[in-house]
Amino acid sequence: MKTREEALSYGLSFPDTYQEAPFHDPNWQLVRVKGTKKAFLWTYERNGHVNLNVKVSPEWRDFWRDTYPAVTAAYHQNKEHWNTVILDGSVSDGDVKRMIAESYDLVTDSPTRRIYEAVKKIPAGKVATYGQIAGLSGDKKMARAVGNAMRKNPWGEEVPCHRVVNARGELVGGFAFEGGVSQEDLLRAEGVEVTKGRVDLDKYGI
Repeated sequence: MKTREEALSYGLSFPDTYQEAPFHDPNWQLVRVKGTKKAFLWTYERNGHVNLNVKVSPEWRDFWRDTYPAVTAAYHQNKEHWNTVILDGSVSDGDVKRMIAESYDLVTDSPTRRIYEAVKKIPAGKVATYGQIAGLSGDKKMARAVGNAMRKNPWGEEVPCHRVVNARGELVGGFAFEGGVSQEDLLRAEGVEVTKGRVDLDKYGI
């Protein structure tokens, strides 16, 4: 990802967002959340590259700065809670998207973020149902939101969505995980038995 258009397009793919140029300067284009009007993505050109400012949690702030020289303490913003990402081609598209998504989640306290954190806790060789993940995320009624989050999961192995099944232990038919590997293949690789597209919840459920 190197262009402002790509970054803005991804930022606007999140629910209830809109673009704004609040400083009467077209160089500064922000993506905000409707209602609160909080910005989670700032875009601008500086020193020949498009830059992004994204909000970051303290536990990830230094990780990103240490991982990529193109991720620095935020330009013109609180350096404890914001990072600047320089789109010079050195940061992978996946990680740029991840940082934008994390910024959105921090600004909105998105249920999606809580869902992903719950899914991370499912150990290898085990599965959980949508309802269980919804409960672990703080709202037993949002099982459908869990399904939507699994389909949109951009983080592959870090959020093991292949370990989530429906209330009957059935897999998600036709769902392609990272690299096009099937959910059944990923579960079998972890020692989970799958019979006719179904997992024994008594044996493998958390």
